[in-house]
Amino acid sequence: MKKDFYELLGVSKSATASEIKKAYRKLAVKYHPDKNPDDDSAEEKFKEIGSAYEILSDEDKRAAYDRYGHAAFEGGMGGGGGMGGVDPMDIFSQVFGGAFGGGGGGFDDLFGGGGRRGGRPRVQRGSDLRYDLDITLEEAAKGTEKELEIEKFANCNKCSGSGSKSGGGRKTCSTCGGQGAVTKQAGIFIQQTTCPSCEGAGTTIADPCDKCSGSGREQKLDRIKVRIPAGVNDGTRLRSTGNGDSGPMGGPNGDLYVFLTILPHNVFEREGNDLQCEVPTPFSVCTLGGEIDVPTLDGKASIKIPAGTQGGTIFRLRDRGVPSLQSGKKGDLLVETRVEVPTKLNAEQKSKLTEFAESIGDENAPLSGSFLEKAKKFFGK
Repeated sequence: MKKDFYELLGVSKSATASEIKKAYRKLAVKYHPDKNPDDDSAEEKFKEIGSAYEILSDEDKRAAYDRYGHAAFEGGMGGGGGMGGVDPMDIFSQVFGGAFGGGGGGFDDLFGGGGRRGGRPRVQRGSDLRYDLDITLEEAAKGTEKELEIEKFANCNKCSGSGSKSGGGRKTCSTCGGQGAVTKQAGIFIQQTTCPSCEGAGTTIADPCDKCSGSGREQKLDRIKVRIPAGVNDGTRLRSTGNGDSGPMGGPNGDLYVFLTILPHNVFEREGNDLQCEVPTPFSVCTLGGEIDVPTLDGKASIKIPAGTQGGTIFRLRDRGVPSLQSGKKGDLLVETRVEVPTKLNAEQKSKLTEFAESIGDENAPLSGSFLEKAKKFFGK
């Protein structure tokens, strides 16, 4: 069971962005792999808090997590939530690097521990992609699997993403010395920018692939299967980890975000997890009572109509709505009766209906009597 991101950072759900960053900084220093060599549990903790910070430090991702939990970044789409292709060292560098001028995310580089120097080459992550997908109400209620066609950057099939003809012709960038970034100092200020020669990779290609010109990737039409979980809402955003653009020169893939739009239904309207529909009900059934058939997402159902039912009466069918995305518990189906008035009567039917109307009198017209009592001043009574 995945750990709660707020608990991992030791903050409340109402914590501000600065409080979240402060908590991450404290824990990142404590569990950094350079400070805890050969300690697998510390390294795992370092990854977990990086994953938590990556989500909670982003306003949109935090809102999705608060609403759907880990499911917001899994969505049954075959990927884990959280970091995806993001290196936890990159998160560390983003938080600490600008303040200290560090190049590779190394603990010793930032805090002078005397250990390894030079850090690690920076690898550029591929771009995230967006796909807008229309689904039906039935698909939203029951879940479904869709195959998407997406034009995106993928690893070059000639060099397998290395960018090199030989597959290994990379050398340390002479401009940044493998750091992936260059620093300039003006007085007490230190400015760090991405290396212009290697674009942050830390290495350059000695023998560029003639198909991708050394980028390690090419545009391709990809088919991706995604599973839509039962109970999604209109506007739900699902994350498919690693199905975005591939990173340049072998960098990690970005993610694919699928935004769902639920198409209007010709029978049902959705309100939360409940469904609503109007069902024409014969005048005779409303008067005498009986049963009518009503539609549901699972087929036909019957409801009993008591004698004297008025138009607009709502009947509730339990557990015939849409399941909750979190708990799986279904909402209800609300059926509103609409009295169906005959439009074509023959002479005999009209005569019988007139006789019937005269026979019931005002005492059997509760709605009319109530209305007339309220409105009698308008009628001069």
